[in-house]
Amino acid sequence: MKIIEAECLHAGGAVLGEGPYWDGAELWYVDIERGEIHRFNPTTRIDQKWSLPHRIGFAVPSTRGGWIVGSEVGLGRFDPATGLVTPMAHPEQDQPGNRFNDAKCDPAGRLWAGTMALNEAPERGSLYRVNGDWTITRQVERISISNGLGWSPDGRTLYYVDSPTHRVDAFDFADGEISRRRPVVTLTDGFPDGLCVDAAGNLWIALWGGWGVACHDPRTGERLAFVRVPVSAVTSCCFGEGDELFITCAGRDLDASGRMEQPLAGGIFRARVGVTAPPGEPRKFQES
Repeated sequence: MKIIEAECLHAGGAVLGEGPYWDGAELWYVDIERGEIHRFNPTTRIDQKWSLPHRIGFAVPSTRGGWIVGSEVGLGRFDPATGLVTPMAHPEQDQPGNRFNDAKCDPAGRLWAGTMALNEAPERGSLYRVNGDWTITRQVERISISNGLGWSPDGRTLYYVDSPTHRVDAFDFADGEISRRRPVVTLTDGFPDGLCVDAAGNLWIALWGGWGVACHDPRTGERLAFVRVPVSAVTSCCFGEGDELFITCAGRDLDASGRMEQPLAGGIFRARVGVTAPPGEPRKFQES
């Protein structure tokens, strides 16, 4: 197994850094608990932020401009020029104790976004598909902490994480429909959180409580590589230019002693992993 060391690019101290997205020049990510959207330039090391009035689980760009964000008050469109969010839809108005968490777009640009209970109560969340015309359908129910999503390079498999299960599951995927759920990777050294897929079809899985990112072959379950991060709560990862893997993490659960031991908790890390993202990644929400 290959061991790779991550370097800290930005000791930002996010409470719950999550949802990295590479736009071709800069890294966007969120600090969920602070309700912040960040834009980080790895060349200049400048980090810009926008503060919103609610916890923000994700931000994904739209082909119609702006960013689609998921929060504890549903889905909205964020305009970086004004810093304002326009409400768009709220499929869980009847569940005020829930919020959106991780989300990604499938090969056709449909948005897949999951929810969870604010207090992390089990089986309160769901996974939704948001079409370009803003019709929304629930795809999976009784989810505890909806987390990482990714598609195989051929677009025929959806990989999905419900963190407390300690698994990455796979679904057959065709024309926006999912079927035949089955486990493909089981993690014993942390809870699986966010993930991304490389051009060879392998999974890079952030490990909450696992001090790094694990690379697994979903066809065999074998661990191929491990990126070491000097922070326990590693939350997500995405590819940047070439073989850059950007990594987010959290310091939410650290006490004073923990913060002394993990001074870079909540920072942005980068590792050179020797593989790249599949063609066409990352994707935008394709609004009709």
